[in-house]
Amino acid sequence: MNRVKTRTSKTGEIVAYSEGAIRNNISAVEYCRTSMAAISGCAAGILGLSGTLGFLFYFLSVFVLWLLVLGKSGTQWRKYFINRKNLLTNQFMGGLCTYVLFWTFLYGMVHVY
Repeated sequence: MNRVKTRTSKTGEIVAYSEGAIRNNISAVEYCRTSMAAISGCAAGILGLSGTLGFLFYFLSVFVLWLLVLGKSGTQWRKYFINRKNLLTNQFMGGLCTYVLFWTFLYGMVHVY
């Protein structure tokens, strides 16, 4: 069921959001985040990053993806997402698990065996 959510902006006007559209946008971002975690985990494993440097690589790739999504949505990001903070922090740990899975697998395949 699609519902329209509203909130009051700083100027006092009521802003309406389509719940279905917001869910679709967040779903697309989650797909990008999962794909980015897998690809950057593969890159980190192949490059032989280990320890803190490997985790810093994940944080950097999450931040770059966040900037790319904000750049794609342009200055009108409020049309597509409710706030920017959720784009950066939503499903952070799920992406980290995917990253570590691919990172350790490729690291083991390339540098151990």
